[in-house]
Amino acid sequence: MSKRSEYVAFLLEQLGAFGEVTGKAMFGGYGLYRDGLMFGLVTSEDQVYFKVDEQSEPEFQALALEQFRYEKNGKSSKMSYYQPPDGVVDDRDGLCVWAGKGLAAAQRAAKRKSTKRKRTR
Repeated sequence: MSKRSEYVAFLLEQLGAFGEVTGKAMFGGYGLYRDGLMFGLVTSEDQVYFKVDEQSEPEFQALALEQFRYEKNGKSSKMSYYQPPDGVVDDRDGLCVWAGKGLAAAQRAAKRKSTKRKRTR
């Protein structure tokens, strides 16, 4: 971590059983990485979000979890990241489960990207 964030340090500690997770500062917040893949993000307001894709997004939506949005040039944009359920951040095992969903989505995205690159060569 290049800049100090007690919340990110707390998350990294909570995710200890999940494997080697790092937090990298970006755009006022942090990216959460494992195995070189960004699977989560932490906002400057200390909110954590995990990556989703077409396979995992319905589970997040079914629980009415909040999708990450940001404002740019007066327009609101959505990203493929959702918050985990309330209270999960304080539950190490539960947090690792939801982080795993984010990592799985990041792995699928990386696989699709790799397959697409191979086809265009």
